[in-house]
Amino acid sequence: MGAVAVILKVMPESPEVDLEALKAAIREKIPGVSDMRDEPIGFGLVALKVATVIQDEEGATEGIESQFLDIPGVDRAEIVDLSRMI
Repeated sequence: MGAVAVILKVMPESPEVDLEALKAAIREKIPGVSDMRDEPIGFGLVALKVATVIQDEEGATEGIESQFLDIPGVDRAEIVDLSRMI
């Protein structure tokens, strides 16, 4: 088994969520986060695109999504890109 690079789109619960505090919580709770960028959605709502590396094993993608849902302020997280690392 190898490693997989995953990019997730993380939606905050509302435009009032402090993005800097949310980014800090993500970095603290999710291992392997290598990059995080803001993606304006509209009406003041900004999503976060988070790049991380996980092990290529059964159930790993569902596990990483559920880890994000345990962070206060996160409404949902979905994988938008996935690629094997060479």
